[in-house]
Amino acid sequence: MKSSRSTAVATLFCWSFALAVLIAPGAVCAATTWQATVGAQSTDEGIQALAFLPNGLWVHVGDNITWAFPTPEIHTVTFLKQDTNPEQIRPPRPGVGPQGGCPHAPGTPNTTPSGSAFDGSTCLTSPELVDGQTYTVMFPTAGNFKLVCLVHANMTGAVHVLRPSEPLPFDQAFYDNQAQKRTAELLSDGAGLEGRATATAQQGSGDAVSVGIGEIAATGEGSDTVSVMRFRQGSIVVRVGDTVEWTNLDPVTPHTVTFGFPIDPNPPQPPSAGVTVDTDGALHAEVMSPTDNVHSGFLQAAFQDRAGLAQSPLGVTRFRVTFTTPGTFNYRCVLHDVLGMSGRVAVHR
Repeated sequence: MKSSRSTAVATLFCWSFALAVLIAPGAVCAATTWQATVGAQSTDEGIQALAFLPNGLWVHVGDNITWAFPTPEIHTVTFLKQDTNPEQIRPPRPGVGPQGGCPHAPGTPNTTPSGSAFDGSTCLTSPELVDGQTYTVMFPTAGNFKLVCLVHANMTGAVHVLRPSEPLPFDQAFYDNQAQKRTAELLSDGAGLEGRATATAQQGSGDAVSVGIGEIAATGEGSDTVSVMRFRQGSIVVRVGDTVEWTNLDPVTPHTVTFGFPIDPNPPQPPSAGVTVDTDGALHAEVMSPTDNVHSGFLQAAFQDRAGLAQSPLGVTRFRVTFTTPGTFNYRCVLHDVLGMSGRVAVHR
């Protein structure tokens, strides 16, 4: 009897322990790794969806999210330090000066290794990633965290980290479907914008080129941007003495009009020597030879005005070039030539 009673007690203990384990799923449930995408593009790479896809995710404490970067257009996955200051300013993109990326202790990298944890106490950012690279973040603390890209100002999202006892509203299949649907919507919008950019360039004398075009769309979790990375009416024919005007129609994405200059991983930012400013604020240059190096600098709309700050000046969005000799003049956007953003002016007598 004594042996039988001991066996019964041991059996009861085992069942009690098993039940306790089942009641405390956080002790045995393996962390989930969720999948998401950063950016999407059209087949010819000319339309870029600058978006986190999807841009809202709900995960549990301890879970990971792995973002894939499928396009050659650079992006970052960045979480800023949780701050009560509503005017918290993003740092520059990684690699731009000593403050690019997340400012850390002197002598340490300003990017964070893949697989790192983010709890809101410090800034975390990936490097600039492209072409199938991935980046993973683990979330050890419950909270709601804003996600941004340091390259594209209106590309944001949110990650909601719930306690293990709280049910998740969506599964991976839902997120995959949302990403595919949003990608199709953004690329369709981009196709419509291409026609608008061409029509704008063809107004007036016709000696005009649209330097990209884009739009910003808000969602419940952040904002997405679609940008057309093409010169519309990019190949035109003019005569000696004519002036061509390039106008950036994109609300946020900068572009350049660059004749000559070798490919450089750090493209020139200010306009080249000899570029002047017309009375209406447009930049103006003369090109006398197909071998001339003439650069517009960044053509970009001004940032929106914010309450409590001085009014923002007009952005420089227009660049004019007067052609004084015949020839074929090739140009490109040095920021997006890898996507095929280039054009040509044929100058006849």
